[in-house]
Amino acid sequence: MRTREPDSKERPTAADPQWKRALYTIIFESDTPAGKAFDVSLLIAIGMSVAIVMLESVKSVHAAYGPTLRVAEWVFTALFTIEYVARLLCVRRPRHYAWSFYGVVDLLAILPSFIGLFTSANYVMVVRILRLLRVFRVLKLAHFLQETDTLVLALRASQRKVLVFLFAVLTLVTIVGTMMYLIEGEE
Repeated sequence: MRTREPDSKERPTAADPQWKRALYTIIFESDTPAGKAFDVSLLIAIGMSVAIVMLESVKSVHAAYGPTLRVAEWVFTALFTIEYVARLLCVRRPRHYAWSFYGVVDLLAILPSFIGLFTSANYVMVVRILRLLRVFRVLKLAHFLQETDTLVLALRASQRKVLVFLFAVLTLVTIVGTMMYLIEGEE
């Protein structure tokens, strides 16, 4: 299985430059070595970025490491911005990708940091947690081994469903917890 990729109308054709086809393969096809490496790197970056957002909400951590956390958040914002632009560059219809579910999620992953330049950063934290939605894109990396037994196949299928459920619950808990923190403040 591969990660959700744009429909075949978005795939670069042979007439497109080689760099565009190669970039598309790396970004959208997780069944290639480069695609797997890209997805794993992206998953690690997403996890670290969400952890930084959470750490920023802890008063003592923010007091001790606030500037470092802000720099790290901007590094991740730059990486996710480059990734978003690369996604737009390698599809044939960038506007179509930009308005797709994952295109909107990708934009929401970077937009809050830029909006934070003009508004209070505390109220933008909830939207930044949406970056965690990108985790669902790389959950399909478990298909490296060939299944031979029906029981093993059933267990793996159930395991993925449980992981998807747990990540969905974790996402909701994180969003609701952040909203509660923003509403209640430091009381």
